[in-house]
Amino acid sequence: MFTLSDSPIDAARLSADFADQGAGAVVFFEGRVRNRNEGRNVVRLHYEGAAEIASSEFARIEAELRETYAIIDVACVHRVGTLRIGETAVWVGVLAGHRDAAFAACRAAIDEAKARLPIWKKEEYEDGTSGWINHP
Repeated sequence: MFTLSDSPIDAARLSADFADQGAGAVVFFEGRVRNRNEGRNVVRLHYEGAAEIASSEFARIEAELRETYAIIDVACVHRVGTLRIGETAVWVGVLAGHRDAAFAACRAAIDEAKARLPIWKKEEYEDGTSGWINHP
């Protein structure tokens, strides 16, 4: 499952709702907006994304994860819009029978999502300038 959300991500609710009785391992990743990047003071971020394409591509990522790791489920929610420092930008959850698969699949899920999903980030800096990261 993949969702782009223009509302704040409630990681606690997502984590609580993400369950399976066969899962001996549950791993979550929560990416938050930080106040510095590459030596510059960041004051906020703005994300844009192509929802249908991102959802379709995440389905491919999910299929690859299922082929590679013994997982039960994987989910990802990514924010779009303007985010403040400390807000959650992305949440990933993985359920598996065992921790090795859960940890490895969670790492692969966020790495592949960042590399392949059409989601673009604009950083706004303390000095009043801004710049897009990975924008076409």
